[in-house]
Amino acid sequence: MLDVKVLGGGCNNCKMTIKLVEAVALEKGVEIGLEKVEDIQEIMAYDVMSTPGVVINGIVVHRGSVPSRDKVEGWFSLE
Repeated sequence: MLDVKVLGGGCNNCKMTIKLVEAVALEKGVEIGLEKVEDIQEIMAYDVMSTPGVVINGIVVHRGSVPSRDKVEGWFSLE
């Protein structure tokens, strides 16, 4: 199972990112543990200054915008 965190304060882009990550993981049959991180100190600890950010297994893989579907599919194809 992949540990996936979406970093952000609850803006529309953050919500869209969560929905996209959930949808792609479901389509690909990848089991994920999805966590929404809204605490600014925790977000800054990942050196993410613009949200949404995406962290997979402790590694920041995206920051600053809603990721493209192709990019998210790529994250889950490496499983």
